[in-house]
Amino acid sequence: MREKLGADLGARAKSGLVLVIAAALALGLGGGTTALLAALAGAAMGWEWRGVSLGRQESDGLGSAPLMAGLAGAALATWAFGPLAGIALLILGAGVGAFLDHRRGLDWRWGVLGASALGAALCAFVWLRGDEAAGLRTAVWLIAVVAATDIGAWAAGRLIGGPKLAPKISPKKTWAGLAGGVTAAAVVGALGSLWIPEGGAAGLAVFGALLAVAAQGGDLAESAFKRRFGVKDASALIPGHGGVMDRVDGLMAASLVLAVISAAFGAALGGGALS
Repeated sequence: MREKLGADLGARAKSGLVLVIAAALALGLGGGTTALLAALAGAAMGWEWRGVSLGRQESDGLGSAPLMAGLAGAALATWAFGPLAGIALLILGAGVGAFLDHRRGLDWRWGVLGASALGAALCAFVWLRGDEAAGLRTAVWLIAVVAATDIGAWAAGRLIGGPKLAPKISPKKTWAGLAGGVTAAAVVGALGSLWIPEGGAAGLAVFGALLAVAAQGGDLAESAFKRRFGVKDASALIPGHGGVMDRVDGLMAASLVLAVISAAFGAALGGGALS
């Protein structure tokens, strides 16, 4: 079975443990610490996004500063002043970056897309965690569901295999993996009723399955982005996992979907959508 799971199992497990510990500390210490972690992740993803779309020589230069600062600032502004302030900083960072890239003859559209997609997801996660009534349990439940999706999809894909889900985008993903991820997320989502009793096991299982599909969609979207530029990993910042984007693509997509659902119901999880 270990041969089927792959030789990188040990590196993935160690890096995953470090990420879980870091996330747990940030979540437990409160919104400000979570926002700071999100800001650091945002800066890293901005650097990775520019490196993939324009080349590493561009990401290592000052040209990456507007995107990195815009993403990091949006996370902090969302925590301090609300999502509208975060969006304003995103627009500012994207605008400055696009202007500078256009002057240098670079394709400025990729920077705007990165600021929009990554920034909206970052703001969504910080906003969800910032809810005073239920931000912590919302974030913990969300991360648990996305982690279950990732593990379930990875294990089912390796152990079962079968028809490919999107061979032109991500050759290793299978329909069995998608089913495994959705099933695992539904189970973990239902177990979340132990600390979110008002959500109900059945309701949380449905939400878990929905967010699993969103997470897999985010993973595929990032794979399509990297394949467009012939890149395997966003970077090599995390041993066994590639870059920060490679690790949190599913979480970003699921955060955005959950934030939209929660906003539609008037509040974050625990005070609205799942309560």
